[in-house]
Amino acid sequence: MLPRLLILLLLAACATPETAPPPAEAPGPRAGAIGEPQGRWRDQMHRVPMRAANGQPRTILMRFCRPEGDAAAPLVLVNHGAPVDRATLPGMVATRCDSEAVRWFLQRGFAVGVPLRRGFGASGGAYVEALGRCDTPDPAGSAEEVARDEQAALDYARRLPGVDAGRPAVVVGQSAGGWGNLALASHNPAGVGAFVNMAAGRGGWANGRPNNVCRPDLLVAAAGTFGARARVPALFVYTENDTFFGPDVAAPLVAAYAAGGAPAELKQLGPWGRDGHGLFFGQFGSDVWGPLVEDFLRRHGAMP
Repeated sequence: MLPRLLILLLLAACATPETAPPPAEAPGPRAGAIGEPQGRWRDQMHRVPMRAANGQPRTILMRFCRPEGDAAAPLVLVNHGAPVDRATLPGMVATRCDSEAVRWFLQRGFAVGVPLRRGFGASGGAYVEALGRCDTPDPAGSAEEVARDEQAALDYARRLPGVDAGRPAVVVGQSAGGWGNLALASHNPAGVGAFVNMAAGRGGWANGRPNNVCRPDLLVAAAGTFGARARVPALFVYTENDTFFGPDVAAPLVAAYAAGGAPAELKQLGPWGRDGHGLFFGQFGSDVWGPLVEDFLRRHGAMP
């Protein structure tokens, strides 16, 4: 049995890597903005309006990071994962602008939006992404709830000053965020030129066990349903030692997604660190995924 500390570290890899309390809110310089941590105008927090599936109005928080210079920049939306242990949800915060993953995009001329979905941290509200019972999960429904938040953040961020809405946006997601990308891609959102799905999936570490996924057959089937409608190019990146979604899950998932006509590329990498599931947000992880993502975005006309 793994020590409790190691289990917690592995679960945290599925979520945003920061668990410190969010910055205090303060009046912002324009509608929607609620504060500028550390007084930096290039690092802002916004409240994003949206509607739940039942039509009720909700808001989620989104960090907005601007690159150097005054020119309008194309948008990247970075979507976090979800921890297996729901007790950690209240402490989660949007990944910082100076974190490695966000900084990689900023240095290449992107503006970056980092939404914090419903039920996470200071966004509050009900947690709506749950799979349900592990023996009868609903991975498609979970993905659609993630996509609902992603779409709201995308629509909001594309209207912000400093964003070039005329350039194609890129939507990136890790773990559950990447899984939500499949649902969002199935709606072929206007203005999105590419999806990047890092360790995408749902239901990993089932029953507290590594390399154990709730009904992988249903996960693969849902991926096929999404891929039958999606037509925006997508890159999938997985590692050999991902304890949430190993190669035996990743390969059939991407194959099912592509079988319906969705343009998809799979990069199955070797082992990374102690658990490859944390590659995207991990220290020096961009040394590995960065060249792959840059090549993919260039080929699809989505680099600045």
